[in-house]
Amino acid sequence: MSEHKTQGLSHERVETNNFLMIVLILLAVAFGGLVEIVPLFFQKSTTEPVEGVKPYTALQLAGRDVYIREGCYNCHSQMIRPFRAETLRYGHYSVAGESVYDHPFQWGSKRTGPDLARVGGKYSDEWQRVHLNNPRDVVPESIMPEYPWLLTNKVDDTSIAAHMSALRKVGVPYSDEEIAKAPEDVAGKTEVDALIAYLQSLGRALK
Repeated sequence: MSEHKTQGLSHERVETNNFLMIVLILLAVAFGGLVEIVPLFFQKSTTEPVEGVKPYTALQLAGRDVYIREGCYNCHSQMIRPFRAETLRYGHYSVAGESVYDHPFQWGSKRTGPDLARVGGKYSDEWQRVHLNNPRDVVPESIMPEYPWLLTNKVDDTSIAAHMSALRKVGVPYSDEEIAKAPEDVAGKTEVDALIAYLQSLGRALK
């Protein structure tokens, strides 16, 4: 009886003490999260690139910056889930090894427009250019906004080398030569050139 009474008092103490309850919940969630996340840092499937995946070129990286700046990820995910309906429409399901050089990665499930994980090579550069200028010129039912300024805005060639240097610190294998040449590679390019280069690079390793 005394043992059951002690357990009852212990549970009652936790259930009636808001602060203690919050602390214990946070500890439980933190422990559960660590158990799920930590092993991923040591699995080759999540830490090594799949065959064919390379770091973004300077122009592709600049395009990725434009993609993030314009909020394209709010409507387009880059995560094909391993369901038949998904793979029939978009292609091979997404694997972690495709995104090891993405910081931050663009996985997610929000889709107003189609998933872009395998969009590379699906359309021509000219189609992408027209689509970004006025989507309804190629997709009449599209609700995507227009981005005409991308056709005239120039890529910032003063910051791309610093960006690549920062990425190298977190594991992207850029060489000194690639970083030094980066400003030259993007000089005079428009933001639409960069964004198209980025889009055309997506999903080419796995088909």
